[in-house]
Amino acid sequence: MVSDPHPPLHEYHQSGHLIVGAIASHSLIIPSPLEFTAKPPPALLEELSSVPKNYQHILALAFAVKEINENPQILPNISLGFHIYDSYFTAKWTYYVTMLLISMPERFVPNYKCDRQNNLIAVIGGLDADISLYVATILDVYKIPQLIYGPAPVMNDKTPGLSFYQMAPNEDLQNAGILALLLLFRWTWIGLVVMDNDNGEQFVQTVFPMFSQSGICFAFIERIPQLTFVNEINDMLHQGEKIKDKIMKSKANVVVVYGESYIMVMVAWVAFLSEPEHETNKTRSKVWILTAQGELTAVVFQRSWDLQIFNGAISFTFHSNGLQEFHQFVRSRTPSNTRGDGFIMDFWEKAFGCVFPNRFLSKIEGDICTGEEKLERLPAAFFEMSMTGHSYSIYNAIYAVAHALHALSSSRFKQRRLVDSQGWTLETHLLWQLHHFLRGVSFNYSARDQITFDQNGKLVAGFDIMNWIFSSNQSFHRVKVGKMDPQAPPDKALLINEDAITWHSWFNHARPLSLCSEICHPGSSKRVKEGEPFCCYDCIPCPEGKIADQMDMNECHKCTDEKYPNKKQDSCIPKERSFLSYEEALGISLAFVAASFSLITALVLGVFMKHHNTPIVIANNRNLTYTLLISLLLCFLSALLFIGQPGKVTCLLRQTAFGIIFSVAVSCVLAKTTTVVLAFIATRPGSSMRKWVGKRLAYSIVLLGSLIQASICVLWLANSAPYPDTDTHTLVEEMVLECNEGSVTMFYCVLGYMGFLATVSFTVAFLARKLPDSFNEAKFITFSMFVFCSVWLTFIPAYVSSKGKYMVAVEVFSILVSSAGLLGCIFAPKCYIILLRPELNKREQLMKRKASRM
Repeated sequence: MVSDPHPPLHEYHQSGHLIVGAIASHSLIIPSPLEFTAKPPPALLEELSSVPKNYQHILALAFAVKEINENPQILPNISLGFHIYDSYFTAKWTYYVTMLLISMPERFVPNYKCDRQNNLIAVIGGLDADISLYVATILDVYKIPQLIYGPAPVMNDKTPGLSFYQMAPNEDLQNAGILALLLLFRWTWIGLVVMDNDNGEQFVQTVFPMFSQSGICFAFIERIPQLTFVNEINDMLHQGEKIKDKIMKSKANVVVVYGESYIMVMVAWVAFLSEPEHETNKTRSKVWILTAQGELTAVVFQRSWDLQIFNGAISFTFHSNGLQEFHQFVRSRTPSNTRGDGFIMDFWEKAFGCVFPNRFLSKIEGDICTGEEKLERLPAAFFEMSMTGHSYSIYNAIYAVAHALHALSSSRFKQRRLVDSQGWTLETHLLWQLHHFLRGVSFNYSARDQITFDQNGKLVAGFDIMNWIFSSNQSFHRVKVGKMDPQAPPDKALLINEDAITWHSWFNHARPLSLCSEICHPGSSKRVKEGEPFCCYDCIPCPEGKIADQMDMNECHKCTDEKYPNKKQDSCIPKERSFLSYEEALGISLAFVAASFSLITALVLGVFMKHHNTPIVIANNRNLTYTLLISLLLCFLSALLFIGQPGKVTCLLRQTAFGIIFSVAVSCVLAKTTTVVLAFIATRPGSSMRKWVGKRLAYSIVLLGSLIQASICVLWLANSAPYPDTDTHTLVEEMVLECNEGSVTMFYCVLGYMGFLATVSFTVAFLARKLPDSFNEAKFITFSMFVFCSVWLTFIPAYVSSKGKYMVAVEVFSILVSSAGLLGCIFAPKCYIILLRPELNKREQLMKRKASRM
């Protein structure tokens, strides 16, 4: 024979054709350790620690059933009833009252049902994950649908979504929302407070890697111990004191709190009860980020506690839609007008701090309850008139069951009705069919929220983000400041209005910072401190040539080739395009000099052509002279190819034209010098050199010298021709537009060959400098070639050491100076005689000089 255990202290029954069971969590029993030597005594009301705010969960269920029964559109001719029991937040009571739901109403006989009065169709509960797990363990055997209004328990040994349906949104969305909130406000140094149980540990294991990968560090992770037995209170308070000290002394201004529905009860204990003499200490505050499971709740002992420490807290809550009818339903609730409610008397006493005289035989201490006290005057931590997130989930759960039953009754699988004196019932095997309709339920009701389950039995819904605001008189209200939209893309799921948030006065009502280290401003980068989390770092200036254009950059980076760092090294400045331009002083000066010398050369050529029959012109080989002057004219003009923005044509002509023209000029000088030397040698008696004297040799020297240089240039253009290019590396602040030589080797071959011709010309002229001839040019050629060779020997180191447009300027300067040296040294004496001393430009003077020297 089965003996009945002690009956539960609280229950609420309402009859109906079909019964919805519910496991509430209203009171907390903190038992003494069991010795298992005698039958445990029954629990007494005096031993309970009530959570008054959770009474609203019971009212939400009763209100939803009332609405459905009064609505002829849902379950016509069928009434819903309910049986509500209290889990007392313990496994023992949860298992017991769950078995009561599936047993006979009058007598507890496990796994036995012999009447039709208990037409249980679904169970609502529980509030916390562990309570839901205890309930699911039993209901899964009977395949009774279970709709939980808190986080889902982890059940690895059952098919997800088979027997329970989660009326709360998916916690993965909440975790993503917390992370998005931290990143939005740049809170990278946070604390974490969880309950010391499996659910708390699972939360830590979930968010720690996810947050760390996004740059969030944990200053501390504290686990609040659970109170299992009465004799553990002192140990818990001692541990709570240590936790409080660590939280308040931490530089982390943001604390994420995750735990069961009563987590705020425990956090308040940690914050205040561990050091009662410091209850009003407000030297430091935190930004508390609370998960949806944790409501603002308090127990009787916390009635007078100041909750200003939580002012400005941000909480994720289950979405709830304001129901004015529920507000009126709650307002009218009193102990005198309620039947069957076994919770209201205890709730009333705990909430208002009074006692009903007819409940105890002993002497009454304290205020006497009249039953006319106003619920709206209770502190928010004890009770709220507006529907909370958990209550709204219960409300939705009842409607989901009702709509599933309605769909079942309207389907081709319509259940067989058994009508007798005891009312309606539902055959047990039809509970399987109810699962099918629950999974597919989707409806709107007066609150205008869409209720739909996904394939895993989880409600498709988002979270509201609320800001907790406490006034000086301990009044409390929530302000909706954002939401998490489950239908939006992950990067846009968080919607928040920062301007609507009220921050704690400790932070001067401004958005607080929560950083391990000061922000590294642009121009510096982070260097992690050895042995510290990666959020703790020093700020070091960027090295030369690199920038940091954002705050808290891990590394400085280089600018693109077209830009360079500014002085603060926090941004990149576009480089100016640089080339030897006609619009700048240097370019204008060189162009003016080139044009001037070109004009002078043309004038000299004109003078020589005008006096082409004079002895001094004839004696110096007129054709070679004209060729030399024309080549010098072209040399001066070729300098203009180096001025201006480089183009494809100018790049092809610059060096090649310069090389060929200069080779013609130097070859002419060599031909003139060689002609003079051979002419004097040929005058000796019996000389065999006479046959070499003449214009043919001179022309051959010019032609051969020029053709070799031209061949080198053709080979250069055929294999690796010069082309326009941009040099972004040589100068820091300028982007040099230049002609890339294509092949540096060929460029130096051109210069080398020109140097070879100049050296030969200089040597021959030097050897012939003392030949006895009135019109001997060897001395002038020697000096001109000395100037020429000096200029180009100096050009090479100057060219290599110059940068940007100044390299081009060096080459232009060398072209002009060397050309001017040839023009001045060779032709200036002749022009002097032709223009200023014409009496010397006669054959008689030539012969007289020649005779005097002989």
